Amino acid sequence: MNTITILLLPMFGTILGASSVLFARHEVSARVQNALLGFAAGVMVAASVWSLIIPAIDMSEGMGKLAWLPAAVGIVLGMLFLLALDSLVPHMHPTTDNPEGIRSSLGKRQMLMLAVTLHNIPEGMAVGAVVAGAMSNQIGISVAAAMALAVGMAIQNIPEGAIISLPLRADGASRRKAFGYGALSGVVEPISAIVMILLFEHISPLLPYLLAFSAGAMLYVVVEELIPETQQGQHSDTGTVAFAIGFVIMMILDVALG
Repeated sequence: MNTITILLLPMFGTILGASSVLFARHEVSARVQNALLGFAAGVMVAASVWSLIIPAIDMSEGMGKLAWLPAAVGIVLGMLFLLALDSLVPHMHPTTDNPEGIRSSLGKRQMLMLAVTLHNIPEGMAVGAVVAGAMSNQIGISVAAAMALAVGMAIQNIPEGAIISLPLRADGASRRKAFGYGALSGVVEPISAIVMILLFEHISPLLPYLLAFSAGAMLYVVVEELIPETQQGQHSDTGTVAFAIGFVIMMILDVALG
């Protein structure tokens, strides 16, 4: 599987999920939405640990007892980066009508799309960082590991694509427009990945920090948005079970393919 395919796989997952609006007849139920969000959260946590944080620590073994430092610094910086985006970019989540970020004249549809776009930025960054490591033959990172991460991101992007498109359809958008907004939210992933690859060419010694940075950004999304949304309403247990399934699937992908 070549590099371009790996970079595009997560976006294809989003597009596939968004395409569900073309044949779905009803709005996604609360139970199904919790399951989709929980599954996505599980995949992102497992990817953060096995594909990003552990390799970052392994690559820092030369620092001895301070081998944890690049991972710790990267995670904190990644979380702060997403915190800044979350505070500045106007967006709205499907489970609420309250907009977040700076005040804006954007409509609900645009802000729903921006919410998922914020989720996709760290996912693209993660794939780009791992691909950069594989291209540079860094220890502990292989093309198979990059493929495993990309496949995992693509799988968890399927429900995310559906989560943005189906509520838009229920809100009155045409099937074509709802699909378009959902698909566009995934375009940011290959862009973020390419930015990370270009950045790596200039600061390759900082790869452990970049890997952990991506992990921190994804963990922020999980803790700040995905998990709280799965615990709303009557079907919180569905989100919890789906989280476990997503976590295990991503762990298997990374260990088996990486």
